[in-house]
Amino acid sequence: MTAYVITVPGTLLRTLDADSRAALLRGLRPADPQHTALGEAEDLDMLTVHEGGTFSIRLEIEADNKRAAETEAKRVAGAALTQAGFSVDEAPLGPAFVTGIDSEY
Repeated sequence: MTAYVITVPGTLLRTLDADSRAALLRGLRPADPQHTALGEAEDLDMLTVHEGGTFSIRLEIEADNKRAAETEAKRVAGAALTQAGFSVDEAPLGPAFVTGIDSEY
């Protein structure tokens, strides 16, 4: 298994209030990229929300290959968004991609 740092972009079509943000971060916490050498060195935040509602979620995913890591990252991100009260239509996700591979893992 390899530890990948995966970025999942998306768009919030309704406001992310403080309670929803806290719930989203709780759902993402087990996959926090700060646990990797890359995440720590790059000071990667799990969640970045941009002007206009676009966002990026960065996750550490252990997987056998890149495709499996990307698939799992979208599953984790989607589940955390659902836990935070967002439907798939309210927070559509874009294609996940590898941000880095933790070679020290």
